[in-house]
Amino acid sequence: MRRLLTALSVLLPLAVAGGSARAAGEASAGDAVQRGAYIFNAAGCLGCHTDDKGGGQPLAGGRALATPFGTFHTPNITPDPVHGIGRWSDADFIRALREGVGPDGAHLFPAFPYASYTRMTDRDLLDLKAYLFSRPAVAAPNKPHDLTPPFSWRFLLPVWQWLYLTPGPVPDDPAKPPAWNRGRYLVDALGHCAECHSPRTLLGGLDSDRYLAGNPDGPDGDKVPGITGAKGKGGIGGWSDGDLTLFLETGLTPEGDVAGGAMGEVVRNTTSKLTAEDRAAIAAYLKTVPAKE
Repeated sequence: MRRLLTALSVLLPLAVAGGSARAAGEASAGDAVQRGAYIFNAAGCLGCHTDDKGGGQPLAGGRALATPFGTFHTPNITPDPVHGIGRWSDADFIRALREGVGPDGAHLFPAFPYASYTRMTDRDLLDLKAYLFSRPAVAAPNKPHDLTPPFSWRFLLPVWQWLYLTPGPVPDDPAKPPAWNRGRYLVDALGHCAECHSPRTLLGGLDSDRYLAGNPDGPDGDKVPGITGAKGKGGIGGWSDGDLTLFLETGLTPEGDVAGGAMGEVVRNTTSKLTAEDRAAIAAYLKTVPAKE
C-alpha cells in the first residue's frame, strides 16, 4: 500500500480590507494571492506542472505523463505572456478550468483534469489565478504531446466533453453536515482524486460506477489503489479517521508503511500543507464512500 489516497483541498477564511479605496483594493489583491496559495497547494499544481527530473523551473511545464492513451507533456502555467498564461483574462482562466476550452477556442485534452476542476467556485478559481500570476514568469516553450490516433484528434474532444463533462460547481447537500460537504469539495473538485483513483472507460472518461475503486492503469503505468470503504488492500474501510488524517499529513499508513512515488509527492506537496480541519473533512467524506471491491 505504497500509494494511497490522492486528496487535496481549498481554502478558508476571507480577510477584510479596510481604509481608503486604494488601500482596500491593494489589501483585497493581497488576500486573493494568499488564498490562492492555499488552493494551489491543495490542487496539486506544482507537481504536475514542474519537470523536476528534467531540471525545469517551477510551473514551467514539460513534465511527461505516460498514460494508456499516450504521453502528455504538461504546459507552462507561469505568467509568461508567450509560453505561459500571462495573457489569459479572468474569463479565459475560468473557461479553461470549467469548460475545458482555451483562450483560442481549442478544446483541451482531459489529461488536464478540468472535469473535476469544473466543480470549483468562481471565487476559488480567481484566487488560484491571482496566485499563479504572482509567480515568476518563465519563458519555457511547451512540449508537444506524443499521442496516437484517435486520441490525438483534437476535433473529437467536444464529443468527449459532451459524454463526460458536466460544467459547473456542485451545490452542497443540505442533508449532510458541513464537514462532509467540505470533504466532498476537496476530494472531487480541488483534489480531483477520482482522476487517479477511478478506472477509465475505453474513451478515457471516468467510470462513474467504479468511483474511487482503484485504477489498474494509472499515470506512468502505476496501479492506483482504491479508497472506498472496502476492507483490506482494496480500500480504506479498515482505517480510522485518525489513520486517514495521519496519512494525509505524513504519508504513514496504519501498517507502518510510508507512501512513495506519486502519492509520496502528493503528501509532500499538497495534503501535508492542508489545515487539520480540511484533512478531517476529507476523512469524513471518504469514510462514507460505499465499498467497491
